Amino acid sequence: MLIQSDLKEFLDSKVIEYNNPSFIDSDPIQIPHRYSLKEDIEISAFLAATIAWGNRKMIIKNGERMMELMGNSPYDFVLNHNETHLNRLDDFVHRTFNGTDFKYFIKALENIYVNHGGLEYVFNQNISENSLQPAIHEFKNLFFSLEHELRTKKHIGDPNKGSACKRLNMMLRWLVRNDKAGVDFGIWKTIPTSILSCPLDVHSGNVARKLGLLTRKQNDAKALADLDKNLRQLDQNDPVKYDFALFGLGVFEGF
Repeated sequence: MLIQSDLKEFLDSKVIEYNNPSFIDSDPIQIPHRYSLKEDIEISAFLAATIAWGNRKMIIKNGERMMELMGNSPYDFVLNHNETHLNRLDDFVHRTFNGTDFKYFIKALENIYVNHGGLEYVFNQNISENSLQPAIHEFKNLFFSLEHELRTKKHIGDPNKGSACKRLNMMLRWLVRNDKAGVDFGIWKTIPTSILSCPLDVHSGNVARKLGLLTRKQNDAKALADLDKNLRQLDQNDPVKYDFALFGLGVFEGF
């Protein structure tokens, strides 16, 4: 393992290498980058992150399809849809996420914006001093407070049940973090960047283990807590910036 000062210098250089607008072209974050209205950005970010597993080109293609089915105006669609509009979503499929799931997600988002102050407000209500994981747990409870099919619940992780919640932590990075580099949006001002968690997946997990930042073999909630602790030693104010380094090393460099 590199000693910490060398490790920090190495990872900081990789953050600079990957945390720039050229990163957007091959990443699902390009979906919310098509919008300027806050609510359009956060809804499209949530939906794109929800299907962000598998082949990245297919994720982007299906993210585009989601936006097209909503008339490329996700916030307006969430607030003003009717059953005829929802029926358009019946044939949507991305891996195990299907039209049934998509239709419920629209209804749940409508509930959040009409009755609960919007996505940012919901997440902000349940953060702890050093973690967003309690907020993810409570968000899932609220999101599935309407009548729903059991199959749909699997598309949102729960840290209280051991999930690393990679996709929601990625969305939170997109919306909360802002370093003026042009990738992350930083439109959620009420949540501190210091409590963000790394989107832990097979790529970032494997690289973190090779660098000695993680020893646990599973990519679960306990591993995420360990990784958060170590990344916050490298940068207590913006630990999740190292997601760019870990992901870039794994995906683009085969580290």
